[in-house]
Parts: sequence; structure tokens; C-alpha cells
Amino acid sequence: MLAARLYGAHDIRMDEIPLPPPPAEGQVTLQVTSVGICGSDLHNYQDGRIGDTLIEAPIILGHEFAGIVTAIGDRALDGEGNPLKIGQRVAVDPATPCHRCEMCEQGHPNLCRRLHFCGLYPDDGSLQEYMNVAARSCFVVPDSLSDEDAALLEPLGVALHAVDLGKLKLANSVAVLGCGPIGSMIIRLARLHGAEPIYAYDMLPWRVEKACAWGAHHGIVITNDLNPVQHIQQVTHGRGVDVVFEAAWADHSIMWAGEMARLGGRLVLVGIPSEDKLTMRHSAARRKGLTIMMSRRMKHTYPRTIQLATSQHHQLNLTDIVSHRFGLRGAPEAFKLNSDYQDNVQKIMINVRDTA
Repeated sequence: MLAARLYGAHDIRMDEIPLPPPPAEGQVTLQVTSVGICGSDLHNYQDGRIGDTLIEAPIILGHEFAGIVTAIGDRALDGEGNPLKIGQRVAVDPATPCHRCEMCEQGHPNLCRRLHFCGLYPDDGSLQEYMNVAARSCFVVPDSLSDEDAALLEPLGVALHAVDLGKLKLANSVAVLGCGPIGSMIIRLARLHGAEPIYAYDMLPWRVEKACAWGAHHGIVITNDLNPVQHIQQVTHGRGVDVVFEAAWADHSIMWAGEMARLGGRLVLVGIPSEDKLTMRHSAARRKGLTIMMSRRMKHTYPRTIQLATSQHHQLNLTDIVSHRFGLRGAPEAFKLNSDYQDNVQKIMINVRDTA
């Protein structure tokens, strides 16, 4: 079967690899349908690592994905405890926690000390035609959701977890730094929470435009003459906003986030820095008494994201955020385009069954 493997920075190759073995107990085999390219995939693609995790051998990227069940191991129960069936369409939580350690027992599987994660070295991801996954990581999706919708439940879950950490209250003011897919999803969820006003910031004007379409009241393009701190200080008369979500590349944007929050405000840090460092003015955080939350993926979100995506009341059209589509063989081109931010790229989906 065909797979897209990363050999090193900027080096994705299309390889023929063996089909997966029969699924073990508690596993299913999936025919992968759709995969989204995520910012964390781009870190691996651009740097050959993410944080302190180095790519030491060729690896298949991809963790935002959906598939069709083609084989079932013994005791294969889905994420809600139901037996899976051949032919069911599922969204997949890419994280496989142990469900036994202290953090798992306390209800925090995203912090599992033995966590395995699709597409994070050394575990292969979803840019392949078939793969075995833990049945417990699968969530059956209704026919009203497309394959791309099902794959996009993963970033929606990340955004939902971040908003949970923000502890938004009705009419809280919000700023979002970074208007990629996660940032825009945070904006939509904050709007559903009743946050107002919502300020959206990005250096790419088409991303600011999308953020406004997804619910931001004010969209601001970051330039050399205008940064978010200056703008927030001006429009709030020096108060700052209640909650700041950093959903960019977590470099100087972390410093900005601390400066933008009000006294006693809350920061939710979602972005992953290329340099694996966090820098901000200690005095700003301390004197303001800020609460700083580090958002680690998500937990217990898939049933909620399916409800959000299927509810007519919320009108959450996930594929509206998709700007480009490729077949599996187009993965190298897709990653290059996304890495270079060409052609007004917002979200790229790779439809694996299209091998062209």
C-alpha cells in the first residue's frame, strides 16, 4: 500500500509499505479516508522534530483523520463502549493513553505518562491507505458528516479543550492570536459561549478575513506599524481583555498575550514554539496576577464535537475552513504549499482514497 513518509526536514517521500497485520485484541483496521495537515505536522516537516522529539527514522505523519472499519479484533469497543462493525465510518482520536496511570485514572488521558500519538515519532500516523488503531480511540460518525468533517473533529476537539481551559463567561472579552484553523475554531466556540467582543490577530490577511467569517467581531492584520498589544491598549483604554488565546507559533506572541490580558486575566497557550522555549515578561504576568493555562491536546471531546458539528442550531460548517485538497500522492506538494503559506492557504485536506 501507499504511504507518505517523512525522512527529515522538508523530505517527504511516497513509499510502498506492507499492509498492516490483522488487528489485535482491542484494535480495528481502518481504510483511511481523509487527513488534515496540522501545525504540529508542519513543525516536524520544517524542523525534523517537534519540541524535544526528534525524527530519528522515516515516519508517517498525520493525526487529524477519519476512516472506515475494514477488520475487527476481539473486544473491539469504540470510545463510547459500543462494539464496532465492518463498514462503519469513524473519527479517530490520535492519542492512545494507557488508561492505567495516575493521570489517566484522574480523568486526564491527554497527560498520560505512557501516551502514544499517531504521527509523533516513533509512532506512524495516518498518511497511509490502511492502519490499525485502538478501537477505543474510534467514534462512529453519522452520515450527515463527510469524511473531511470527521477528520476535522480532531482540531475542533483541540479548540474545544482550549476554550474549556479559558473558563469563558458570558460577555467576556477575548483576543485570539493566530487565525489558522485552530484559532478560527476557538473564535467560533468563544462566540457560541457569548464572548464579546472577540479580537482576532494574524499576519496573513486572508486568515483574518476567515476569522471574522467564523465569529470575530474585530479582525486585525499584524504589521510593523501595528501589533496586538498596541491595538488592545487603545481599544480597551488600557484595561486589556479577559481571556487571551495564543494559537500561533508561540514565539513573541506569548509575550504579546501577557501584555494584552487584563489584571487578573487568563492566558490559554495552544501554539507550539519552534525553539521549544517560552518567553514573556515576568513582571507583567506577576503584577497582573495572570492565570496561565498550557493546553495539551484535548480530553473527552469527541461526543461533544460530533454534537457541535451535527447541530443545526450551531451551524458549524467545518469544511468551510478547507482551502486546498490533495490526493495521497500529492502529500509532498501539500506540505510544501502549507509550509510556505502560498496561495492563501488556510487548511489542507489530503483525501487518501484519491491516490492521484
